[in-house]
Amino acid sequence: MGQLSAEVDHRYVIVGAGAIGGTVGGVLARAGIPTVLVARGRHAEVLAAEGITLKTPDGAFRTAVSTARGPDDIRLTDRDVLVFATKTQQLDAALQEWVDRPVHGPGGGTAGERLPAMTALNGVAAEEKALRYFRRVFGVCVWLPAVHLEPGEVIVRAWPVVGQFHISRWPAALCTREDADLLSALAESWTAAGVLVRTPDDVAPWKYNKLLSNLGNAVGALTGDTAGEIVAALRREGENVLRHAGIEFVSFEVSTATRADGPTIRLVPGSNTGPSNSTWQSLSRQTGNVETDFLNGEIVRLAHQHGIEAPLNTALARAARATVLSGQGPGRYSAEQLAQLVGVDRIG
Repeated sequence: MGQLSAEVDHRYVIVGAGAIGGTVGGVLARAGIPTVLVARGRHAEVLAAEGITLKTPDGAFRTAVSTARGPDDIRLTDRDVLVFATKTQQLDAALQEWVDRPVHGPGGGTAGERLPAMTALNGVAAEEKALRYFRRVFGVCVWLPAVHLEPGEVIVRAWPVVGQFHISRWPAALCTREDADLLSALAESWTAAGVLVRTPDDVAPWKYNKLLSNLGNAVGALTGDTAGEIVAALRREGENVLRHAGIEFVSFEVSTATRADGPTIRLVPGSNTGPSNSTWQSLSRQTGNVETDFLNGEIVRLAHQHGIEAPLNTALARAARATVLSGQGPGRYSAEQLAQLVGVDRIG
């Protein structure tokens, strides 16, 4: 994507420069959109010294990026939009780190009072977490096939459209003209940069669709296999729980049709990333945690809240926790072993 000719009013501070945040920050920076990537450790060092490398189906692209290790490195103003792209289990610490930071310029105040906070995370817990700290929260439903395993590098499996986001104010009833203007400007600039943005009236049904899609993440991580029967059974159970709870969700037929204009996954030369979902990445990098309790565990929570059970998702979440505690990487089970452990009757 080329440089944007129109002036951009906002700067996007992306907290968490992994697969999602790194890809978004990289393509925005390539398009000349003011962006800061917030990262830690060796990843932060490489980003600052060498920029970010996006390995794509059409080649590798290295782009200089503005970086920070935390809020002490950034002078926030009312032009800033905070985009949280951590894992859900890491979000509370990130929100607490940023909420009380001063916003400089006319009006003053703190980030929690003044700045929009966007939650580009899987699951449906992030938005409610963010509302504890930020007045203006925007939910983001993320479809972006990317992998972050090495410092300074993201493997992006679609190009030049790297992802598709649905974004709205959370809760939707609070949307104001200011919010609509922000989303309109964001959709125009991000879409031109390669992140296709749609702005539905309410993102919640889209996020519940994505939650159902992510119920198979731990399956791919634990087996290295698509294991379609297990995933299908988990999703059927998840859909039944959502219906029992009276929660609206977009159907897979609608979401699949919506994604027809991108992103389109293709092979990245020289990069064999396996299942490559977020849970697989966490186990591969030995982070010591996974987000399964906010994916399959969300279905379990809703089931318990409404006096029913979700035994398949309960068993899979338990298996993921046990794998983290054991220190083992991905591929611990065969598909047949996991099916037996979870309680799915037939594989193959």
